[in-house]
Formats: sequence, structure tokens, C-alpha cells
Amino acid sequence: MSMSPQSPRILKGGLVLLDPMSFAITPGGIIVMQYNPDTVTRTLKVKGVEEGGERSEALRLTGPAVETIKLDVEIDATDQLENPQRNANTVQYGIAPQLAQLETLVYPTALNLQTNYALSQQGTLEIMPIMAPLSLFVWSATRIAPVRITEFSITEEAFDPRLNPLRAKVSLGLRVLSIDDLFFSDKGGSLYMAYQRQKESLARLSQAGSLAALGLTSAP
Repeated sequence: MSMSPQSPRILKGGLVLLDPMSFAITPGGIIVMQYNPDTVTRTLKVKGVEEGGERSEALRLTGPAVETIKLDVEIDATDQLENPQRNANTVQYGIAPQLAQLETLVYPTALNLQTNYALSQQGTLEIMPIMAPLSLFVWSATRIAPVRITEFSITEEAFDPRLNPLRAKVSLGLRVLSIDDLFFSDKGGSLYMAYQRQKESLARLSQAGSLAALGLTSAP
């Protein structure tokens, strides 16, 4: 049955990977969720003056809150297997390619590992840690946050006769990178500032409450 032309377009969440030097999208760096998760859990840890500090500092914030995001992403090969002619990779490998695409987010590339090993064999005194792409968590055009993946687990739930995974749940833990983590003046810092400004814009749209609703007739 065809979709009604009046039906709203359903957007997908996902990740976009940027080269940390040029900030261009990396090859294959757009990851779209097959199904949007039912829930997205966000936790904000306030960054304030430590307990026991000066009384005059009690209300001061030392930086943006540390925001973490947790979500479960489901991947299922059922739809693709209904049309095997158009989805030969799924027939051969199941959802292993999709899982591998996500897994490689938390690994240095084999080429980088090989290069670092070669440098160590040449007696290079200091080898810099390998730079990962800058990951952006995209949850609509108005919520785009630079993030670091902090937790990653895969539960494979069904397999074909060759033990290729056909259904899996990927649990992701993300930490939003703020200007405390990124350079304020580069692309990463600009993306975070846009994310924070969007929150402030939305906050101004919220209807203010009244003292009467709190049972008060004047300010305490």
C-alpha cells in the first residue's frame, strides 16, 4: 500500500563523522539508524564550584554541564531479505556490514596501527595518539551535538545458517563534547555553541509559570 502524500516524512537519527583536521565528512561517514530508538536518555551533570568552597561561589557555574546520552539502536535484516536480488550483501553477510561500520568508530584503522608500528621500529621517540573522526550525534536538524562514544555493546539476537547475524541491538553511550573539550574557535567548538544556543532558543519558547500556581502571592 502506497504512502499517502499527506503523510509526514519520518526523519531518522544517526551519526555524521568529520575529519578532525579538515572537518569534511569522511568517506562512508554518514550512519543512518535503520529504526529510531524508542527512548533517548540524556543525563546532565552540573559543573559548579566544589563543596566546601567560598560562600560567594556557591551559585557559580564553572562550565557547561557534562551531558551524556544513552540509546539502543536496533538493526534487522528482515526487510532486506524480502528482496534478495537488490540486497546481495545482506544475503551473504546478514547485518555484519552495518555492525562493522559502527564497531570501527571505536577502533584506530589498521593502516594507522601499521604506521605507528613501523615508526616504533624506526626508533621514533614519541608517537602521538591516533586521532579519531569527530562524531556528530544528529537527532533532527535542530539537535546536532559533537560527541565521543564512551560505551558500546552489541547483542546479536538471530543468525542465518552460516552464523551471520540477522538481528541485533547496539547500546551506545555518548558524551557531548563542549567548549571545555574542543577549541572554541574551530568547527567543533562552533557546533557545540550552536547546540547550546538552540537549547536557549527553545527555553525562551516555554511558557513562564506564575507564583499563584505555587501557592504564593509574592516573591519569597
